[in-house]
Amino acid sequence: MAQLGYVENRDFVFELRLGDGSPDGFIKLVEQAVAAQPSVLIAGATLEAVALNRATSSIPIVCPALADAVHLGLINSEARPGRNVTGIEPYIAGLPAKQIELARELVPRTSRVGLLTNDGDPKGSPQTRELTSVLAEMRLSAVSANADQSSEIAAAIERLAAEKVDVVVVLQTNLLLARRFTIAEAALERQLPTVYGYREHVLAGGLVSYGVDLRWCYRRAAYFVDRIFKGTKPGDLPIEFPTSMWLAANVHAAKSLGIRLPIGLLGRADEVIE
Repeated sequence: MAQLGYVENRDFVFELRLGDGSPDGFIKLVEQAVAAQPSVLIAGATLEAVALNRATSSIPIVCPALADAVHLGLINSEARPGRNVTGIEPYIAGLPAKQIELARELVPRTSRVGLLTNDGDPKGSPQTRELTSVLAEMRLSAVSANADQSSEIAAAIERLAAEKVDVVVVLQTNLLLARRFTIAEAALERQLPTVYGYREHVLAGGLVSYGVDLRWCYRRAAYFVDRIFKGTKPGDLPIEFPTSMWLAANVHAAKSLGIRLPIGLLGRADEVIE
C-alpha cells in the first residue's frame, strides 16, 4: 500500500484479526470482521474467503490465495468474477507435474510417491486429484495420508513412512503451511524426502519447494484494494495468476537425509538455505 502512495492511519486503517485455531474462534472472527463494515476484507486464503462470503455478499473481499473459486461459488468466472470476491489464484496448471519431476530428480528411482493431504481445506481436494492423475500418467504409485487437524499430522507422516514411499509431496493448504515446522521435523525423523509448494516450508527445515511465491501474492493484493478504494467493483476485477515460480532448496535438510542436491537444481534455485 505504501508503494501505491498510501499512508497507514492517514489514508486507511489496517486491522489484523487472528484466531486461536478453534472453529468457534474462527466463526467469531468472521462475525466481528463483517460487523465492523470495512471498505475491504482481506481473506488470507480460500477457507477464509468462503467463510467471509457466506457472511456478506456486499463487502468486497480480496483473497491473495484463491483456489477452486468457481466451483465453490465465490466467483462466476476468472475473467469476470461478477460477485464480491476477487484476488489471485496461486495454483498454476501443470504445477503438480513439475513437483513430481522435481521429486524424481531428487530420488531418481522413485516409484511410490506419498501425498500428505488436507481434504478439509477447499484447496486440498483439487490438488490431490491433479497429483493423483499426474502420477498415474507417469506410472507411479500414489499413497495418500490425510490430516485435517494438527494432531493428525504425525500419524499421517508415520503412515507414509510405513508404506515405504520414496518421496512425499505436501499439499498447499492453510493447516499444512501453519504446521510446517512439525512436518519438516517429522519428515526428517522418518527420513522422508519432501517436496512442497511454498518456500516457507523449506525455511522451516523442509527439503525443496517449487511453486508460487506467496510474498508476491500478498503484495499484489494491494493492487486490488487500491482499485476498490478508487471505485472499481470487485466483480469487475479479473482473477490474476502469478507469472513465475520460486524454487527453494535446503542443503542442511538434504545432508540430514543423505541426499546430494543435483548441481543443476542448485544452479537454477531462486533460494538456497545452507
